[in-house]
Order: sequence, then C-alpha cells, then structure tokens
Amino acid sequence: MCGKKSGLVGMVREKMREENCAGELTVYHCIIHQEALCAKALKMEHVMTKVTQVVNFIRAKGLNHRQFKSFLEECGSEYADVLYHTEVRWLSRGKVLNRCFELREEICQFLETKGKDTAELREQKFLCELAFLCDISSHLDALNLQLQGRGRIITDMYAAVRAFKTKLCLWENQMLQGNPCHFPCCQSIKAQISTAVFPCAQFAEKLSVLAAEFSRRFADFDAQKCKFELLSNPFAVDVENAPTNIQMELIELQCNDTLKSKYDAVGAAQFPRFIPDTMPQLRTQAAQMLSMFGSTYLCEQLFSSMKMTKTTHRRRLTDEHLRSILRISSAQSLSPDIDELASKKRCQVSGLESSD
Repeated sequence: MCGKKSGLVGMVREKMREENCAGELTVYHCIIHQEALCAKALKMEHVMTKVTQVVNFIRAKGLNHRQFKSFLEECGSEYADVLYHTEVRWLSRGKVLNRCFELREEICQFLETKGKDTAELREQKFLCELAFLCDISSHLDALNLQLQGRGRIITDMYAAVRAFKTKLCLWENQMLQGNPCHFPCCQSIKAQISTAVFPCAQFAEKLSVLAAEFSRRFADFDAQKCKFELLSNPFAVDVENAPTNIQMELIELQCNDTLKSKYDAVGAAQFPRFIPDTMPQLRTQAAQMLSMFGSTYLCEQLFSSMKMTKTTHRRRLTDEHLRSILRISSAQSLSPDIDELASKKRCQVSGLESSD
C-alpha cells in the first residue's frame, strides 16, 4: 500500500511539473483514520476482548439472547439488550462499552445463572479499566462525529483535533489530582470503591500516551498551522510571520472594514469568494487550502451509496443509470426543474388505471 501511495504521489508531482503548476504538493493521511488509529495507543484490548466475549455469549445463541432480554425486562432495566461490536464501525466500540457498563450487574447475574465464572467481571481493577475505557471512547466518538459530514474544511477539522489535544492535557492534570470530573463512568466507580484503589496515576499515564500519539500522528498538520490560520482567520494573522509574497495584500485585507464585515457574515469557508482580484496571492493561497481534503469521508460515502444501489436484485441497471443515481445521491443541493422535465416529457405516470 505504501509503495502504491508513493508511486501515485510521484505521478501527481510529475504532472504538476509538466503543467507548470505553482505550489508544493502536500501529502497527509485522512484525519478521521488518524484519529481512529490514535485510540489504539491506549493498549486496553484486554478489556474490549472480555466485553466482546460476554456480548457474543449472550447474542450468538438465540436461546441465551431471548432469556437475557426477558431477564432485563423482569429486572425493570432501562435497557432492553446489549449491542454487537463491529471493528470496522468505529462508533460501535463506545456504544457497546457504555451499554455493558450500564448493565454490568445484570450481565453478571445472568452469566451466573448459566454457570459462568464472573470473578473477573466483578474485580475492582477490571471495573475501573472498563469505566475509563467507556469514558475515553465516548470522548473519541464525539471527536469522530465532529470530523464527519459534508462541508467540513480542513481548518475546521484541524481546529477540532487541536481542541481535543488541549482537552487531553486538562484531563491528565485533573486525573493526577484524583478528579475525573469529565469521566462520568469513572466517577461512578470511584464512588463505589476506595479512593486509594482507583488508579488515577495509571489513567493519567494513559491520557499522556494518547496525547503524545495525537501529536505524533498530526505533526504534519501542525507544520501547516500558519497556512491554516490564513484561511480560518486572516484578520488575526501576524503580518510579520506571514509569507513575504502575501504580506502587502494581507495588510490591505486587514485594514479593509468592508471585507472584515463580510468575513464575519459568511465565515471562513465562503469568504475567499469575496477576496477582490487585486489580491491574487491571497486568493491563490485560500484556493490551495480549500482544495485540501481533510478526510476520505465523501469518497467512502459515495462508495457506500454505490454498493447499496448496485445490488444483485437490480440486474437491469446500466452504467448510465448508475452515473445518474450517484450524481443525485452525491449532490449537496439539487432541485429538479419540473418545467424542463415536463417540456421534454421525461416523466412517467404509473399506478393509474384508465376508466371508460
């Protein structure tokens, strides 16, 4: 995979030289994928493995599953079932962990009726680790959702990652002080056991490792910080630290009250459209930043749409049909021209029976 990527990058750079394109090709990994890989630095697979084993035991056999759901109903539980974990669906991890944590007592009781040993599930160490993994997974899932969706420009995504790195530093300091105020599951477990038993120092170390992994994986984005600031907030950039080729234009921009009002009204993503032609260097700089895709979200969304559309049950689907369907499904805003369609008689009336 690395060889193919390097070859593709080389081909693009060669094409840029042939076309005399200005600027340097910036290569980086998908931000959403990077965020998911950072979570592996926690090295708490043993907790997830145990949770997965428990869930599989309950749900793999129909009888166990039905009995467990009936057991929860008899207990008057807030939840009706446990959830499956799918490795390729990153957000399922946090949901599975939280559900198992909330149902930990009911799960132990049910397993005991089946003759299973629940000593490990009731250990204070395991419960503390489960609580911590639940909380940090919830925070990571929240970040993942921030990074998804249409219209997410790279500066917004980078800002979300920077904010999360700052949060990690705060959480580490608070955990060292024995104050997991932003970790509700940890607070719940800490209230049930001795404060001396709760491994605050261990979890603070985990947060430190996670912060270091974020810094390592997003180092290439940190190197682009100055360029990102020129797009996200050009009116706050220190002119002396800006590239020399745009300093004069940047001064003119920052002294223009009309453009400042327009920036406040439309935001960073739309503002480059209003930069006048008298500032070509700033326009080029903004265009380069906007052309950078922060993630492969839109590509993967399109592939998912194509997979759902092109099934074995639609054998008469032609390439032209598929292109039209994908064009519609991938359009951000599309309004049909009814008058144009009617004038070309490209409409079909079905389900109506003619009457004498």
